[in-house]
Amino acid sequence: MLLIALAIITSYLIGSIPAAYIFVWIIKGYDIRKVGSGNVGATNALRVLGKGWGITILLLDIVKGLIPVLAIGSFLSGRISFIQEYNLFIIIGLSAICGHNWTVFLNFKGGKGVATTFGVLIGLAFKIQGLNIVLGLTVLAWLFTFILFRIISLSSILAAFSFPVLALILQQPLAVILIGIILSVFIILRHKPNIKRLIKGEESRLSFRK
Repeated sequence: MLLIALAIITSYLIGSIPAAYIFVWIIKGYDIRKVGSGNVGATNALRVLGKGWGITILLLDIVKGLIPVLAIGSFLSGRISFIQEYNLFIIIGLSAICGHNWTVFLNFKGGKGVATTFGVLIGLAFKIQGLNIVLGLTVLAWLFTFILFRIISLSSILAAFSFPVLALILQQPLAVILIGIILSVFIILRHKPNIKRLIKGEESRLSFRK
């Protein structure tokens, strides 16, 4: 139990590192929460800092989810016998996502968790058979929606909805389906302001030229 507790705390702290906030503060000298959409995530950082830095922050947010699952999860694998291995990886990944969404370094106000969730799912795909197919189809759903509408929030919402459905169709373990539902709810709830703007037709589109 002590090892699991330490793993959860460490994963949470890794996920809590607010890359977008740090980069905007260093490069521009102001609080990202007070510019653009106010979100502490890669999409807002892209709007504020441009494509190069935005992609860098996106990759860092993905890594925040990937490292805990692969490094911490792999370290504990075999050392803990009373919990199924993939459940252990799921718990660790969920902790990292919670860190990003509710970071202790910014008064528990973080990003929307899409990139970090993607990183966690990449890590889980290495550990859970067949999950790579579910994840690949989810990414295709995101890409198709984005190419069609050029709205990142809409793409993320539809991809989040697709993941648990695809996991169910492709007969993933019950734990994967349940965590898929939880993560989907997380992402959709974090996008409530975006959903309101989508309904009003006011959500901004991302220009390929930018």
